[in-house]
Amino acid sequence: MINKEKYESSKSDFDQFIGKLIPQLAKVNPALSGLEVKDCIFRIYKDVRFSKDKTPYKTSFSAQFKEGGKKSGKCGFYLQVDPIGEWGSFMAGGFWMPEAPLLRKLRQEVEYNTSDFKKIINSYAFKKYYGELEEHKLKKAPKGVDPEHPDIELLKYTSYVATHQMKITDFTTDNLIKECVAGYKVILPFLTFLNKAND
Repeated sequence: MINKEKYESSKSDFDQFIGKLIPQLAKVNPALSGLEVKDCIFRIYKDVRFSKDKTPYKTSFSAQFKEGGKKSGKCGFYLQVDPIGEWGSFMAGGFWMPEAPLLRKLRQEVEYNTSDFKKIINSYAFKKYYGELEEHKLKKAPKGVDPEHPDIELLKYTSYVATHQMKITDFTTDNLIKECVAGYKVILPFLTFLNKAND
């Protein structure tokens, strides 16, 4: 009962924070206007069907901000608060392990507009804030892609995701909303580029 009370209190705090964050992100991207808290936050229950860890609850609170809400097919901006879990607390954006048809579209978009993609991920702001894309890649060229392609490394990705790790102390400061908005501004061109592949 004590743990349930702690959870409900923490969830209430997180929900209130997300409620304040949404309109601030919508100032950056009006497509987020009209989103409600329930459209963004994820449940505490884990999907344990394919996991060795059968504990039923997550140790994190998380939310995703994208046009149409978290269940839309678009990629968006993700925030996770987790003081004890394996992945910690972070903000991120992109497509995580997309299905094969979408992954083909993403690779095609990157191949057709390589210079634009490079400009985004190699920008000073992106590099400073998010560093490199997460290293989820094939060892060899994807099927149907020339192994000698000059940008083959960009086409080997199986996820197109950028992540900014956060310290749990960041979540107790008054400028957290400001920090999230800054992170969203930096990653928005990346999200917009990827979403073009899925339009």
